[in-house]
Formats: sequence, structure tokens, C-alpha cells
Amino acid sequence: MGAYVVRRLFWLPIILLVVSFATFAIARFGPGDPISVAAGQIRDDEIVAQIRADRGLDGNIFEQYQDWLFKAVRGDFGESFQQRGFTISEIIFPKMWVSAQLGMIALVIVFGLGIPFGLIAARANGTWIDPFVIGTLLFLQAIPVLVLIPPLLWLFAVQFDLLPVGGWDGLFDIWLIGGVIAIPIPDPHLYIPLVAFTLPGFAGIARLTRITALEVQQEDYIRTARAKGLPESSVALRHVLPNSLLPLVTVIAFALAGIVEGAFFVETLLGIPGIGRFTFQAVTSRDYDAILATTVIFAAIFVLMNLAADLVYGVIDPRIRVGVSRQ
Repeated sequence: MGAYVVRRLFWLPIILLVVSFATFAIARFGPGDPISVAAGQIRDDEIVAQIRADRGLDGNIFEQYQDWLFKAVRGDFGESFQQRGFTISEIIFPKMWVSAQLGMIALVIVFGLGIPFGLIAARANGTWIDPFVIGTLLFLQAIPVLVLIPPLLWLFAVQFDLLPVGGWDGLFDIWLIGGVIAIPIPDPHLYIPLVAFTLPGFAGIARLTRITALEVQQEDYIRTARAKGLPESSVALRHVLPNSLLPLVTVIAFALAGIVEGAFFVETLLGIPGIGRFTFQAVTSRDYDAILATTVIFAAIFVLMNLAADLVYGVIDPRIRVGVSRQ
């Protein structure tokens, strides 16, 4: 297992080199010039040439990429064109933390609701409960975020004035009782983005859990457990659920990567200062260094989460661990 992990980690820098160079080349040869973005309204050739030299963009693409790579390895991704005077590292990591906080709560809700609903639908297969649950889940999963957020804002923020229309103020708010006792409660800014995150997400997890649970229920060891007289709850929790987790591990790993990446539409529409909104603004404003930095970080997270999923496979199913050891 240790040799397998080392081999997988060996490929990580190679993958990042390929991804970063491809993104770097697209930024340099694609539509729009980073120098024209940095220069703004300046059209003086000498000033533009000076800006190009100051940013190390006066050489060929390989020299430019080498210079960027040496700085990126040290954690220097350059200066943002959107927020002058701030490095990308100073901007991007606090925004990643905002997205991670919101995404982690959404992830707990998605899997906390999706797995039980999927097991209930699988257990009720052949009754009216199964098609009712699945039909409801399909309806929720089919609602796009762009369609879901406006009615939520109209209902809870405009009509009833219960929740703010957007923004971010942390995870918790302090509620004082008698001006003495302080009780932390979820911040009102959380509710609408969490609903937008979780409604389509937990529906997809529930459907996947139902499909895998139905397959597991056909196995001989499940029939044997029921023949021994074990309670149905014990069969579901001790036998059906653990053996239904393998497909979910991949989904969880990718969902963990998506936590850091954030939700582009949710954060943009609700004004949440996360990494998703920042990346969207970087693309629209052609902030090439910011786009390159986020792409490399997202790629690294994706590869590491994929490796983590493979390792968890071996923990859940020893047969996979044995196969890796033989290789």
C-alpha cells in the first residue's frame, strides 16, 4: 500500500505541470492579452513595454512559464489584476476558507439526508413509498440553482423579511439572553445558500444509495442474515450500508474537492466572498494569474481526493487492498 501511495504521489507534480502549462499557454495565446488588461486604458508603447518587462512577459512562452513556475513553487502566484497591491495568495486562501466552511456544512447535510432516504427507498422497493420518494428526489434534483435561488430570495428575504438577501457574516451569530448569556446560533446568511447547495445534492446521493442498496440486497449474505432472524434495522446498518459505500466513496471524494472550489452560481448570485465567486470574477475580468493559480490548486485538490478515495476503497473492501499489494 505504501508503494502504491508513493507512485500516485509521484504523478502529482507531473499532472500539475501539464495542467499549469496548458492553462498558461491558453492565457498567453488565447483571446485577450494579460498586458493589455494590466495596462488598462494606457496605449503608450513604451509604457506597455515597461509593464511587460516588469511582469516578466517579454521573453518567449517557455521563459515566461519557467519564471512563473519558480515563483509558484515558493507560493508566489503573482499580483491580482482585480485588486491591485495584493498578491493572489493573500486573496485566494481566505476565500477558499469561506467556501470550505459553507461547503462542509452542505456536505454533512447532503450525505446525512441522502443516505437514509436512499436506504428507505430501497427497503420500500415494490411499495408506493419507493416511487413517491424517487419521484420527489428527481424533481428536486432537476431544479437548477439559477431557478431555485430567485424564488427563495423573493419568499424569505422580500415577502417575509426573515433572511438577508446575500452576503457573508461567518457561520455563527451570537444571541444574548438577558444581555448576559451568549448562545451561538447559525448566522441568517447561511440558510438560503445551504438550501441551494443541498436540495439537488442530497437527491442525487439518495438515488445512488438506493441503486447500490438494491444491488446489495440481492446478495446471498443478505438473505442469510434475514434468514437468521436479524432485525431489518440491523441488516440495513451492518450489512447493506457498509457494502453500499464503495460507489459513494468516489462521490464523497469529488464532493470534498468541490467544497474548496465553491459554487460559482451560488456565491455569485448571493454575494458570498468565496473562491467560486472570485474565480468567476477572474474569468470575466481576464485576471490570468488568478485563473492560473485557482486552476492549479483545484487540480491538486482533485488528484489528492482521488488518491484518498482509492485508499478508502482498500479500508472498506480488503479485496481491493490485496489487489493493490499484489501489483
